[in-house]
Amino acid sequence: MIEKKTGRLEPKSIVDCFEGLADPRLERTRLHKLVDILVIGLCSQLTGGEGFTDMTLFGRAKQEWLCTFLDLPNGIPSHDTFNRVFSAIDPHCFLECFVQWVKGICPALEGEVVAIDGKALRRALDEGDSIPYIVSAWASENGLALGQVKVNDKSNEITAIPELLHVLEIKGCIVTIDAMGCQKEIAARIVDKKADYVLALKGNHATVHEEVTEFFTDAVAPCAIEAAQSVRPGTMSFFQTVEKGHGRIETRRYWQSTDIDWFEDKKLWKDMRSIGMVESIRCVKGKNTIERRYFLNSLPLDAKIFAKAVRGHWGVENQLHWSLDVTFREDQSRARSKNAAQNLATLRRIALNLVKKNQREKISQRQKRILAALDIGFLKQLLGV
Repeated sequence: MIEKKTGRLEPKSIVDCFEGLADPRLERTRLHKLVDILVIGLCSQLTGGEGFTDMTLFGRAKQEWLCTFLDLPNGIPSHDTFNRVFSAIDPHCFLECFVQWVKGICPALEGEVVAIDGKALRRALDEGDSIPYIVSAWASENGLALGQVKVNDKSNEITAIPELLHVLEIKGCIVTIDAMGCQKEIAARIVDKKADYVLALKGNHATVHEEVTEFFTDAVAPCAIEAAQSVRPGTMSFFQTVEKGHGRIETRRYWQSTDIDWFEDKKLWKDMRSIGMVESIRCVKGKNTIERRYFLNSLPLDAKIFAKAVRGHWGVENQLHWSLDVTFREDQSRARSKNAAQNLATLRRIALNLVKKNQREKISQRQKRILAALDIGFLKQLLGV
């Protein structure tokens, strides 16, 4: 079911989105409706299930309730059926379904920090295979996964990131990527999507990293913090935060400069406007450790916005990846036949979004999944049915 809002078509619920997904099976083999299989699989994820056997177990335990809004023409599918279907679904079509649903629940992203990062599926491989990786996009302020793609075998995140950017609506956003994604082509793709970029700079661009390091060493080191804004007037911006807790004091200093005419490769990085440095000083029991990180940006001069982007990037690790591993046990998933690993990864991110966007119960994600297993009313709230 689709309704029209603000001049565009938007899904009312994730169940409605599933209705539009192409069924990969031959007509004669469709004993169970695709939407039924997907909804049962999602319900299993929302209530603490992990694999295909858990999906069948949930379906049989809750068949009477499921019949109130699903057809279930031949009862509950077997775990082998779940495996075959999730292995056969086109992951790109499933991603499109996911992205369209996210647009409906999170229509306004302008100004959002969108962090892109990869994560390993460590158990989803056969002996001798390389570990599969999933690259995800995370909206840091909304706290929602926006989409994900699997890195192709014998490839890396560099090839997967453009594919993910292609399907995302990121106009007006600030896209942050770690050093693996610090590539000219990826920067251009982000700008073409009418977004800004903040790309971490490390040894994979050794010469550029050395040049930017030397620039900030010369520009910042001789100056007192109080005078940082007066360094190269009009081209340097400074911002600082201090956090205390858990027995440590962490000071973060952010410098951003638009003085980049000296940078010979500037024209190769589309719309590059500034470079940035973050100095993290951690004090634990009177001992200081200092770390400096460097970035290429398309941002105009504003160290506070630059700081927001850098800090926002860690949400993909601390909120998305951590939740998937600790709450959804993604690292333990053994699904690996054909497209199963990627499609289950998408299903987990849908479940995580549903759990996170529900604010009626002020409890942890783990407790929400327990409550969903115990209380059908709460499970219906999560699903929106």
